[in-house]
Amino acid sequence: MATKTSSGKRQDTAKLATPTDLGEAARKEVSAGLTKLLADVFALYVKTKNFHWHVSGPHFRDYHLLLDDQSALVFAMIDPVAERARKLGGTTLRSVGEIVSLKRLSDNDEVFVPPEAMLSELRTDNESLVRYMRELHELCDDKDDVATASLLENWIDQTEERVWFLFETTRQSS
Repeated sequence: MATKTSSGKRQDTAKLATPTDLGEAARKEVSAGLTKLLADVFALYVKTKNFHWHVSGPHFRDYHLLLDDQSALVFAMIDPVAERARKLGGTTLRSVGEIVSLKRLSDNDEVFVPPEAMLSELRTDNESLVRYMRELHELCDDKDDVATASLLENWIDQTEERVWFLFETTRQSS
């Protein structure tokens, strides 16, 4: 089966179709959902590293280390998400342009962002990522894709932990 990429180039995706018993609809829908998730994970990774590199202020060390830890956890998701899409016989990201066209999380290109605003924005982005993963989990349930659903459950738990740490770090004392 030949398709056109966003640049108009033809490609033969049938050569990449890994066998699966889930059926063609599941292959297409779940792998497309994983590719969209992958774009969001890349965007979150870059934003987290951006904030890690640019954090400042009296809590610099704590925030710098927190963001480094969180970026490593996000980065660790990238390859497994892409490889799961390929295991299903789908294709996945090929360029930064494709990431930009598929991601749902917003960039932050500001020169200076107050540290608390950074952490709050990352908390919101991680909450959004949890929501996107839950939606994809529902699709996996509908398509009987227990393997992808299982991976998503672990990633949801990890992302909820990042939300928790970001929430607690920005909690105002009473």
